[in-house]
Amino acid sequence: MRRAGVLATVALCALSIVAVIRPASAADNPYQRGPDPTAESVRASRGTFATTQVTVPAGNGFGGGVIYHPTDTSQGTFGAVAIVPGYTATWAAEGAWMGHWLASFGFVVIGVDTINRNDWDTARGTQLLAALDYLTQQSPVRNRVDASRAAVMGHSMGGGGAMSAALRRPSLKAAVGLAPFSPSQNLTNTRVPTMLIAGQNDGTTTPASISTLYNGIPASTESAYLEFAGAGHGFPTSNNPLMMRVVIPWLKIFVDNDTRYSQFLCPLTDRTGITQYRSTCPLTPPGAPTSPPTTTAPPTPTTSPSVTPSTSPSATPTTPAPDGACRATYRTTNSWPGGYQAEVTVTAGNSPINGWTVRWTLGSGQSISQVWNGTLTTSGSAVTVRNVSYNGSLQPGTSTTFGFIGGGTPSTPVLACVSP
Repeated sequence: MRRAGVLATVALCALSIVAVIRPASAADNPYQRGPDPTAESVRASRGTFATTQVTVPAGNGFGGGVIYHPTDTSQGTFGAVAIVPGYTATWAAEGAWMGHWLASFGFVVIGVDTINRNDWDTARGTQLLAALDYLTQQSPVRNRVDASRAAVMGHSMGGGGAMSAALRRPSLKAAVGLAPFSPSQNLTNTRVPTMLIAGQNDGTTTPASISTLYNGIPASTESAYLEFAGAGHGFPTSNNPLMMRVVIPWLKIFVDNDTRYSQFLCPLTDRTGITQYRSTCPLTPPGAPTSPPTTTAPPTPTTSPSVTPSTSPSATPTTPAPDGACRATYRTTNSWPGGYQAEVTVTAGNSPINGWTVRWTLGSGQSISQVWNGTLTTSGSAVTVRNVSYNGSLQPGTSTTFGFIGGGTPSTPVLACVSP
């Protein structure tokens, strides 16, 4: 009897341990929908949910449109995504291709026509919000939608509309701007996780203009910037697997709190067709636990102008340089066993500078494997990072940043900044 009691106790303890260390599952996240994703499933043109559609007449604060939704009623409600096309465009001509595609991954999607095809960004933002309100409160599928989990997306002027909607409704879970044109606002006050996508050959909303929009996003807001190789302004207007390969994980992470999809963006595991990528990895949805990356690569692949990670900094300022030159400050933005991610901010002194160089010495066991927004040279433990073409000229008191992936344990280095 005593032996049986001991065995029962051991078995109970073992079950308790398993319960503690089990991986996150649908039981932990009530919003999680669909099977565990794979690289193949994210690239697929359809998810696992069967879908249908409902036509929406004009009225209710927008010009009508189409609702796409999963037919499955066994898994509860789904997150909502409202999408608006670009200037003078209709949903049928420009966006309808993505309706069933997104819905099949477990979203209720409303594709919006505008009241006037010439509506500007703020008007399109107003109509996106009206469409979400209709979808969640009045539509025939309102009982299938979780009104607390909504996102907005748009192309060109519609992308500016998505930014406008996000600024006015910070309770939104995600925003996506596709070659966004945002003449009426910047993103310095946005609190909604935002992905911006540019086309390398877009002469209408250039990568530089979208990068500038992205650089205005606060450090506390999760964000990502991508540039598609060879793409023009119309890349979102027809079947585009590359676009969906990054948009679906973004929506899953922030609308569904589904961190199973973080592996595809942190790091960006498939860079095919993408010339630039910046993000605030590890892209943690509100309320989700922060943990070391589960992939073998470091969690932040970024390549160009000023990234501003949103994870909590852990180290800080170093000695300022003399007035008229520059100073450099350091922070660790993320760390994991055997590695870390860091950011250095370079600030001009009382005079303009045209070029800067930051130097420091690596600690024992440290290394650097990747740098963005700077040019790296090393000699033993001595590190030198110089500006690149787009961030060397700074006006008095203005700043730029570069980041890097380090090996070993993070520390707080003493930085020296000189110009030129």
